Amino acid sequence: MFAIALVPILLGVVVGWGGVLGVRERLTREGGTGVRTQAALRSEEAFKLANRVAGLPTAAGGAIAILSGLAGLAMPSTGGLVAAALGGVVAMFVLVAGGGVLGNRAALTVPAPAPAAPAGCSGCACGEGGCGVFKKA
Repeated sequence: MFAIALVPILLGVVVGWGGVLGVRERLTREGGTGVRTQAALRSEEAFKLANRVAGLPTAAGGAIAILSGLAGLAMPSTGGLVAAALGGVVAMFVLVAGGGVLGNRAALTVPAPAPAAPAGCSGCACGEGGCGVFKKA
């Protein structure tokens, strides 16, 4: 029975820690964690904002999972333990998904970075004939 309660507790610790790291802006785009939508990954600023916004509901989901696992240990029957553990894990996933949606919406508010200039252009208006690099003779 202890193993059933251990599942939401361990998941809650891992997910909750990810939420805390997101709030503290300690997640990186190079890692495999955090809000990983197209809007969030288009710039470092968008990624940090998305994960800062998603961090609080994610951490709360982790805390709920931990508490449900602990509550399951106090249940007098195996059915109560399973119900508490399952309910906590479902609530955790709902909060994490909601945090991801909020994080993506926040990332959409960050303007897209300007496209890089072509090689050898030095930032001038080459495509518009501004520096002569691509002009035909």
